[in-house]
Amino acid sequence: MGAKQKTHKGASKRFKITGTGKVTHRSQKLRHLISKKSKKRIRALKQDKIVKGRMGTKIKKLLGKA
Repeated sequence: MGAKQKTHKGASKRFKITGTGKVTHRSQKLRHLISKKSKKRIRALKQDKIVKGRMGTKIKKLLGKA
């Protein structure tokens, strides 16, 4: 009998799986130096981004969803 696969806790804190199976993550560049960024840019960065390509498959495997 093989051992159960454990969830990668670092990945589980950073990524989320949507209802349709896509992988989302928070945007970068929103931690500091906000005052020089435009309001339009800040609003866009607040949206969650979708992980594209093979990286999404790798993240799903870390989360135990693949």
